[in-house]
Order: sequence, then C-alpha cells, then structure tokens
Amino acid sequence: MKSYWMQTVGNKTVLEMRDIERPTPAPTQVLVRLHAASLNRGEFVIGHGLHKGGQASAIGMEGAGVIEALGSEVKGLKVGDKVMGRCRGAFAEYAAMDEVEAMPIPATLTFEQAASVPLTYLVVHDMLSLQGKLLPNEWLLIHGVSSGVGVAALQTAKAMGAKVIGTSGSPEKLARLKEHGLDVPLCLRGSGFEETVMKVTDGKGANLVVDTVGGSVFAESIRCMAFEARFAMVGYVDGVLSAELDLLALHSKRLRLFGVSNKLRSAAQRAEFLPEFKAEVIPAIADGRIRPLVDQAFAFDQLEQAKAMMETNQHVGKIVLRMPV
Repeated sequence: MKSYWMQTVGNKTVLEMRDIERPTPAPTQVLVRLHAASLNRGEFVIGHGLHKGGQASAIGMEGAGVIEALGSEVKGLKVGDKVMGRCRGAFAEYAAMDEVEAMPIPATLTFEQAASVPLTYLVVHDMLSLQGKLLPNEWLLIHGVSSGVGVAALQTAKAMGAKVIGTSGSPEKLARLKEHGLDVPLCLRGSGFEETVMKVTDGKGANLVVDTVGGSVFAESIRCMAFEARFAMVGYVDGVLSAELDLLALHSKRLRLFGVSNKLRSAAQRAEFLPEFKAEVIPAIADGRIRPLVDQAFAFDQLEQAKAMMETNQHVGKIVLRMPV
C-alpha cells in the first residue's frame, strides 16, 4: 500500500510517499480501508516534538473508512462497517485502528467530515467539558478561532449553550464563522483584545480561554479572565514558548490553567473518556447541532499542497486528504 512518511531535517519537515506492507491488525484492532484522513497542525510543528529529528515515521493521526478485517478478539464490529477514529499512519490507503477508537460514522456525515471528527473533537471535549467545565451562558474566548480546533470549539460551545468570542487576523474568516454562531468576532493578531472582552462580558471577563496561538497572547488573556475562570493551553503556532504569569491574578481570581495534549499519555489514558465523548458529542454531530467544517479536501497525491495551505493559514476549519478508493 502507499503511505506518507515524514522526517525533520534541520528546521524543515520533509514528506515522502512510500510503498509498504499493508498492516495486519492486532487481536484488538481492525484494519480500515481509509477513504479520508484529516490534517492536524501539531503533527507538522517541529516544536511539538511529535517526530524525532532525522528519523522518518508514518504520519496522519485520524481517519475514516470501511473495516476490511478484524482482529481475533474484536467484538461489536464487522467487516463492512463505516468507522472513524484516531490511528497512527492515517495518511495511507490502510491503517490499523484500535477497536476502542473505532466509532461508527453517523449517517449524516461524509467520509471527509467524519475524518475531521475523532482527534479534533476529542481534544475539544477534553478542554471544554472534562477540564474546562464550560457551562451554558458562560463566555468562551478562543484565540485562533478559524483553526480546525478553533472552529470545533466554537461549534461545540454553541451546542453547550455558551457565548463565544473569537480572534483571527482575517475579517473574511470571521465573517464565515458568524454563520456558525460566533457571537463576538475580534479581527486582530496577537494583543489588543482585553478591552473588548471586558466590555462584552460586563467587566467580569471570560470564563474559559482556549489558546491555540501560544505565549504571545498569554499575559493579556490572564488579565481578562473572570473569577474562577479556566485557561486551556492547546498550541503555540506563534513559536512563543514562555510568557509572564501574573501570580496575583492567578491567586486572587482562583484561576485554573491546564494543558491539552496527548503527547505523553498512554493508549489507555487517551481512550479513558471515549465513553463520555460518544455519549455527549456524537449525538450532537449526528443530529446536526455540530457540523464538522471541512474547508478543502485534497487528492491523495496532494499532501504537500494541503500542508502548505495549513502552514499559510488559508483555511477555516479542517483540511482533509482524500484517498484513492
């Protein structure tokens, strides 16, 4: 089968298409003939440390397709089932997916939409529900709202009854997201949002901040957080890995700061809250309250172009690779 591999060389990532053996599913895995796989920025950011320098590895982290074979211990799934899930090496024609990760694709979704759900919306469920404890009518501030995680967070927060402030440097992207429920669009890059956030929240501040940008917006975010607010650190595309922390604000406002990453978690830890995700988020996706936004689907041989689109921030929502079927 054909599979994409990537290695870090200096300060660049290099992609390579390889012909490799089709994987054999382990006893608790299924073999999926992939129809689509979604790009995730963290996999291509060198600073995230997902790839060792000079060492090539199969890439792609989430996909959707049809089950072609079952491991000997798999129950509840059958050959021919349409599934979506997290898996290693998803930019390929086939992938082995752990049984616990394989979720039936709602009938309302295309393969491209389904491929953009597993990793992204699980991250959003982690930061909004499990750790963020977002409540109806609370204010959520999303930095980088037009990113894949940003759009998914916006959609999920609106389904939860929250109000959303989102930042982006593009007025066109913000205009598109008004259609998806964005309450307060802020057209800016970096600092300058504190005054507006405090004004629209009647001086109370945001109850939850989602930072997909990095350290350049950290200090100002702390200043405009509400009493007992929460801060989710998701990514640092600005490359700023350190920032000033106002300890007085942290202490007096009883703030909670947490990271959202699977980098150091075991497979069991990653799968621990899948039952809650399936019960709380999948029904909202199935009935249309949450609608995965795919900006563009590229052909399988166009991963370089898809990666370039992501790295130049041209997209709103997710970018997907479509497999030859």
